[in-house]
This record gives sequence, structure tokens and C-alpha cells, in this order.
Amino acid sequence: MKSYFLRRLLLIPPTLVGITLLVFTITRFVPGGPLDRMLQEATRGADESGKRGSSSQAQGGLSEEQLEELEEQFGLNKNVLVAYCQWLGIAPREVRISKGEYGDQGDEKIGTSIDSETTAEVVLRGDGRAVLVKRSGEQIESAVFEKTGKPVAEEGWKVRYETKLDRQDRFKRRNTGGGEAPNYAPRAVIYQTRVSGLLQGDLGRSTVYNDPVHEMIFARMPVAVYFGLLTAFITYAVCLPLGVLKALKHRTFIDSASSVLIFLGYSIPGFALGAILLVHFGARMNLFPLFGLISADFDQLGTFEKVKDLAHHTVLPLICYIIGSFAGLTMMTKNNLMDNLAADYVRTAMAKGASFRNAVFGHAFRNSMIPVATSLGDLVTVFIGGSMLVETVFDIQGFGLLQYQSVIARDVPVIMGTLTIAAFLMLIGHVISDFIVALVDPRIKFE
Repeated sequence: MKSYFLRRLLLIPPTLVGITLLVFTITRFVPGGPLDRMLQEATRGADESGKRGSSSQAQGGLSEEQLEELEEQFGLNKNVLVAYCQWLGIAPREVRISKGEYGDQGDEKIGTSIDSETTAEVVLRGDGRAVLVKRSGEQIESAVFEKTGKPVAEEGWKVRYETKLDRQDRFKRRNTGGGEAPNYAPRAVIYQTRVSGLLQGDLGRSTVYNDPVHEMIFARMPVAVYFGLLTAFITYAVCLPLGVLKALKHRTFIDSASSVLIFLGYSIPGFALGAILLVHFGARMNLFPLFGLISADFDQLGTFEKVKDLAHHTVLPLICYIIGSFAGLTMMTKNNLMDNLAADYVRTAMAKGASFRNAVFGHAFRNSMIPVATSLGDLVTVFIGGSMLVETVFDIQGFGLLQYQSVIARDVPVIMGTLTIAAFLMLIGHVISDFIVALVDPRIKFE
């Protein structure tokens, strides 16, 4: 059994890589990415201020330099595989990128004492020092600080050469609608490298809020775990006894009435029920709050008042969370128990003198829990998954709502961060399910 679970655990990393690579690739080619959104915002801002395209503006009111900075910030100037490896944290990413063109006679700092066709001056971003980069053809000969003559490589800087064709190809990739590329001059690019990604615990920053993704996720986790634990506890505490009762009272009034109620709840979507509850119990009867998980003055309340306020806000969304899960678990418990009660081993046990109660709970019930045990591992994902529709209706800042908002806003770093955590917990949940089944069913041997 140890070797089986070890193999399952070793399969998690490659599976996770496959999932994240697929989604990362999709986000690169789906319209409406971070660069498109910022172009739209810039265009909208230019229209509102009465500005139109000028010679210094490339697209949407943004200059060529600003567009390149956006591409470099989101890794759009790299191919998909390289950009994914940078996000994963196994390939270095370029930071503090600074550029300087060759043949720029309008730069007064270079003056006439330097051949601008073979030497470019680059002012380091965030540093302010000037660097002279000398070339020979398309090869970099030297890159030294202008005042001291010290090579930039000694301080961890790297240099590369960009030809006219390189810059024109980059322009064409950015302007897929066509258009002739400008007659660019070659330039020197100075940068530093840093390895920072998922493996280093860095999920990047949100392109919408500019907040670290891991902080945004951790801020939503307590809400998701809170509702996940409550949902799991109430669901199993109610459905297992109810399933046993329905099996023992098959075709009685209790069985029929409970079936009507649970299937009625199953047929109503949680978000639709939430809207109904908000209208009747929140707006009309004013019995429960209309939104949020806590009141505005929550921090000023005492301990007992805080618990009361949290419970008051929890009632309606919790009903929406659990209402749809009752039917499946209850009917699974009932049907499995009825099948086992009709099995030969139960009749044999009763023929040997075992009481009906002992036959039910000592023999049939444990075997009936085997199919139920296979779904216990999925509770791990329930703890963080939440319900984006229910959270949207009640304006609860949970993990599910964060996933929904990131997809709507095309916030790629948040999409990748939430997906990675959800996929990892899903895979761990499957392993836990196998382990629980092995504990419950002695016939299962993972060899």
C-alpha cells in the first residue's frame, strides 16, 4: 500500500504541470488579456480627455515604450513555454530592463566625442547611472559605466543586442491587425535576471489590483474554510442519519415526505434560492442582513456579539450552500444500506441470533459507507472552492468569488494562482479518498 500511495503522490507534480500549462496557454491566446484591457482603458481615458492619436502615441494613447514595458511585465514578449517556465520559477525573468539606441544623434549626452553608430548610452532604470555599450557588428564588445569605466557585469547586469529586424518582428507580433513596422534603429538592452515563480512561493501580482496574488488568496481562505467546514459537518450530520432512517422506513410517509423535500431543495439552484431568501427574509421581513459576512462595526463588538453577528450573517448563505448536497448523499446512503440489508450475510447474521439493530449497524452500515467514503476526499476542495454564485448573491468575499472575478477581469496571475491551489487540493483529495476506502473496506489492497 505504501508503494501505491507513493506513486500517486509522485504523479501529482506532473499532473499539476499539465493542468497549469494548458490553462496558461489558453490565457495567452484568449482575447481580452491584461495588455488588451490596459489599451482599452488608455483609449477610453484619451477619448474622455479629448485626446486623439498623435505621433508619440502607438496604440490606445500609449507610447511604444509603454507598450513594450507592459509586454515585459506580463511576459508577453516571450514564447509560451519560456513565459510558463518563468511563472513556474525554473527560468529566470528579466527585470530592471533599460534600453538605448545606436545612431541617436539627438542625444546630447553622447555628444560628438563618441561614435553613436557603434556606442549607445543606456541609463539604468532605478539606478540613474549611464552605461556605454560598444558593439562590433551585431556583437556586444563591452558595457561599462560611463564615469568609472567599470564593467556592468561585475554588478550582475547583462547585455544583449537587438537588431532592426528583432524590433520589427516584435512590432508585428503586437500589431496583429497589420500595418507597416517603423524603421527602427538597433539598440542595446541592459537587464538583470531573477528566478521568482511558483516554486519560490511567488504567484505574481494582480493585473487589476496590483496586490500580491498569494495575499489575495490567503485573505479569502478563512471564509472558504469556514463555510466548507460548516457545509461538510451539517451535510454529513443530517444526511447519514436521514439516509438510514429512509432505508429502515422505506415506502412509509417519512420516506416519501423526506424525498419530496430533499429533491425540491436539489432542484432549486443555490444562487436562485439565495435571491429569494434575500428578498423575503432580508428586504421584506428584515430578519437577516442583505450582504456581507460581518457588520460594519464588527471590530467594536464584544466576543459574544461578534459570534452572534457572524452567525446572523451566516444563516442564509449556509442554507444555499447545503441545500443542493442533501439529495445525493441521502439517497446514496439509503440505497446502499437497502442493498446490504437484502444481502445474504445480513440474513445469515440474523439467522444466527443477531438482533435487527446489530445486523443493521454492526454489519450492513459499514459496508454501506464504502461508496460514501469515496467522496470524503472531495471535502478538501469544498473547503476552499466555495460557490461563486452564492458568494456573488450575498456579496461574500470568498475563494469562489475571487475565481469568478479573476476570470471576468482576465486577471491572469490570479487565475493561475487560484487554479493551482484548487487543482492541487483536488489531486490530494483523490489520494485521500483512496486511503479512506482502504481503511473502510478490508477487501481493498493497493498492491
